[in-house]
Amino acid sequence: MRASDFAPLLRSSIGFENLNRLVDFATRVDGADNAYPPYNIEKVSEDEYRVSLAVAGFSADELDVTTQENTLIITGRGKEEASGQTRTFLHRGIAKRAFERRFQLADTIKVTNASYADGLLNVELVRVVPEHKKPRKIEIAAAVPAASVIEGQRLAAE
Repeated sequence: MRASDFAPLLRSSIGFENLNRLVDFATRVDGADNAYPPYNIEKVSEDEYRVSLAVAGFSADELDVTTQENTLIITGRGKEEASGQTRTFLHRGIAKRAFERRFQLADTIKVTNASYADGLLNVELVRVVPEHKKPRKIEIAAAVPAASVIEGQRLAAE
């Protein structure tokens, strides 16, 4: 029997393991090229994550990072060349085409920061668990003996 590999399902989801939503997201066919731009998802600590996108050729003002309904949306749109500048490439290996990359986030994952350096866009995420969802210890009280009741009247304890 072959073992199932769920790694492709976990690539674009951060902070939860809800298999139904993962399968729905992974099997959705949107016709987009899912390999551009390449990215990493890194677990920095127990409650911190980092998404890094390789966006060589883009400047910081050509990139946009937004969150909407548990979805992290990263878009890149290259600016048009100045009208007097035309460039002739003998080889163009650095793709600078428009893209939109979406990541599903759990309810407890919040985006805290985004930075751009050395051709990498880094988006910092943190897991914030609300107090009502954190585990709490329940004290066990000693049992109080119940008073005896016969035919609607309480008997005095002897």
